Amino acid sequence: MVKIAGHHHISMITKNIKVNNEFYQTILGLRRVKVSVNQDNPSMYHLFYGDLIGSPGTGLTFFEMPLVGRTHRGTNAITQIGLLVSSYESLVYWKKRFTQLGVKHGEITTYAEMEALHFEDPDGLRLVLLNHNGKPIPQHWTEWNHSNVSSEHRILGMGNVEITVQSLESLSSMLQNIFDYTLVSKSSHQAILQSVKGQVFGGIVIVQQDGPKERPGRGSVHHLALRVEDKEQLRFWEKRIKDFGYKIMNLTDRYYFESLYFKEKNGIIFELATDGPGFTVDTPIEELGKRLDLPPFLEPKRAEIEAKLGPIE
Repeated sequence: MVKIAGHHHISMITKNIKVNNEFYQTILGLRRVKVSVNQDNPSMYHLFYGDLIGSPGTGLTFFEMPLVGRTHRGTNAITQIGLLVSSYESLVYWKKRFTQLGVKHGEITTYAEMEALHFEDPDGLRLVLLNHNGKPIPQHWTEWNHSNVSSEHRILGMGNVEITVQSLESLSSMLQNIFDYTLVSKSSHQAILQSVKGQVFGGIVIVQQDGPKERPGRGSVHHLALRVEDKEQLRFWEKRIKDFGYKIMNLTDRYYFESLYFKEKNGIIFELATDGPGFTVDTPIEELGKRLDLPPFLEPKRAEIEAKLGPIE
């Protein structure tokens, strides 16, 4: 049976790419695996962070929008990103590290039935470290050995992603009926679902919240991408999404993966992205993230594109 294998990546908006680059590389210890541009607007940087090769399920990606305003928080938005660490001791390590480096954070607590440490990046993006408690992670996740964070405390990859909506029932039903997510728990104001039963690397926490809709700005999440094995499965999901009455927003080849986008009834944008060919299709592993990489259709415009982009470091 065709299954969603977990999260693929998640894409956010940042106001300042230099500050963003410093935070995710130096403070969080992630690898910058790709420097590229928004393929629909190549005057805009698109940076990818993750493990050694930016494996599906580890990718945090950012579009730079220097003129963007602040996010006015509300409902019908992706509101928090879970990142997995190995142990409770890792949460203690990160709390101390955040204190020393001036990162806004809370106390160690419990979130979605896991020990957790909430924090924010410089744009106000809400993230939470989750204790994976030594459980197995996807075999394809590949540790980057040049991180400035010691191996036992490194961020492993994505865990539960929180989505706040006016209609919990419609989002929960969509995930279960179209994509066969498993409902782990449900109350009047929250539901936890998993694409792979028992595994949080495909977990979604739905929070019911009435009131004004979020007005996105810096530190907001644009979309969540779900992991699809290949283009044949992508076509399977395209038909299935249409059969359930949803409109496909875009079906496109992003060169590093093929993508399909659609919007569910609360207005949340989902992408389905293939595993391959991946970020090494145009760059050796040791050179990932060190230069501006462009898909072939943008390569003839390289000089024009580079002239509009500022330095990252």
